[in-house]
Amino acid sequence: MTTVTNVSEAPHSAVLDDAHVGDIQGALGTIRLDDTAPRTGLSARLKTLLAIVGPGLIVMVGDNDAGAFATYGQAGQNYGTHLLWTLLLLVPVLFVNQEMVLRLGAVTGVGHARLILERFGKFWGAFSVIDLFLLSALTLVTEFIGITLATGHLGLPKAASVVLAAAVIIASAFTGSFRRFERVAITLCAASLLLVPIYCMVHPHASQMARDFVVPDMPGGTGQLSTVMLLIIGIVGTTVAPWQLFFQQSYVIDKRITPRFMTYEKADLWIGITVVVVGAAAVMGFTAAAFVGTHGLGNFTDTAGIAHGLEAKAGKLAGVLFAIALLDASIIGAFAVSLSTAYAIGDVFGIKHSLHRGVKGAKGFYAVYAGLVAAAAAIVLIPGSPLGLLTEGVQTLAGVLLPSASVFLLLLCNDKQVLGPWVNGPKTNAFTSAVVGVLVALSIILTASVLFPDISAAAILDIMAACGIVGVLAAGYAFTRRRTGTKEDPIDRTGRDTWRMPALATLTRPTMSTARKLGMGMLRTYLLIAMILVVIKIVEVALGH
Repeated sequence: MTTVTNVSEAPHSAVLDDAHVGDIQGALGTIRLDDTAPRTGLSARLKTLLAIVGPGLIVMVGDNDAGAFATYGQAGQNYGTHLLWTLLLLVPVLFVNQEMVLRLGAVTGVGHARLILERFGKFWGAFSVIDLFLLSALTLVTEFIGITLATGHLGLPKAASVVLAAAVIIASAFTGSFRRFERVAITLCAASLLLVPIYCMVHPHASQMARDFVVPDMPGGTGQLSTVMLLIIGIVGTTVAPWQLFFQQSYVIDKRITPRFMTYEKADLWIGITVVVVGAAAVMGFTAAAFVGTHGLGNFTDTAGIAHGLEAKAGKLAGVLFAIALLDASIIGAFAVSLSTAYAIGDVFGIKHSLHRGVKGAKGFYAVYAGLVAAAAAIVLIPGSPLGLLTEGVQTLAGVLLPSASVFLLLLCNDKQVLGPWVNGPKTNAFTSAVVGVLVALSIILTASVLFPDISAAAILDIMAACGIVGVLAAGYAFTRRRTGTKEDPIDRTGRDTWRMPALATLTRPTMSTARKLGMGMLRTYLLIAMILVVIKIVEVALGH
């Protein structure tokens, strides 16, 4: 196996912080920096995988948070298992998106926010971080809403539960040890498997679930198309979130994972995706089974209502286990969201940001982390806070902002100075471009539905048709340009296991074509307007207008 590149060996390496170089100290094992022996046996490969496991698992399970529980539960309670197929469609989207940020982290050693800032300038860098900060702050509030619902069902006092949860979330990161934090996080990830025994206790129809998982269905017909479409968009928004991109790239860097371990990290990502899909399917399945034939069918309220429905169907233990699983999911989500924001702020402002450092060694990093958690906890404890409205607003904003994050990700993964032999191939680019197009269409539908709550099915179909026409024209233009333009040099993949991005200061900023500037400007303008309109609408509803 090739030797790991480190800062001392490569003074022009892009790795910005010496805390990000050294032994990999994972929750389940250690790989020394000077350990370059080939992994040939099954035992050696398994030990390496256990040491690497973490970034992919935590980012995936962290996204199966309080908002996800509510969205999957709503799908199950209102429409049975008819929307299970959306999870299968999201699997390749999850893998491709997160595999790209995994590559960026391992190859560059630089966080997502810093790369955007350096490669596209302060204007775009500021927008990306502001978007992330706003969305992360609101998402954290929804995690604490989940904590209050879970502990409320368990009969625990609201204020004490929120304060204790916030203290646990902060203390887990303040140990100054990456390994201790990851052990706590992976323990919580393992606890998310509590959803499986709940599934077994409720006994959903496995054959029906298997069918609905692979056969697309739109329940309710055209009369409920608008309602079902909004729920599908909610499933997309809660499963593929912008903060995931920032979190995994920075966490891969903080764990000191380099290109030589790319295969193991991809396996870690697949483990995380499997756990998330199993958990999401279990929530849809047992919620559907709990409410079939009851007055609660089609009348979703919140996750506390799901816990009560499970108790009525399968006994008190099922409801208690669900509340514990919801509490666990909310804490994992809070870990990941607050950490992704602290990493991004550290990237942009050049402050030390690593879980390998103690509080004294990275005061700004830990201050951002703790400040976000404390602010979210305080908002939830304010009497009369529109908590349900905040949850809805977070899902809406996530759907609106996701296309922008995906565009930057695609551009960075085609930057040869940044990724060299690790840049995207044509198939990845084609798939990701199609995903971005679909996300833009869903974002437009979501924004329209928030501004016009009575939007008709015909209007939604018109929006989808218009976006489809624009997408076909854009694809045709790109194809024609590729055929008539100068043929690109083939990508040389040799030696990529040891290739790392040079120092950022030595790279020349890419020249953006007029067409690309125009396209990005139009997308950014639309997203900014949509975000402002959504915020205005949420404020109007909160004020009762």
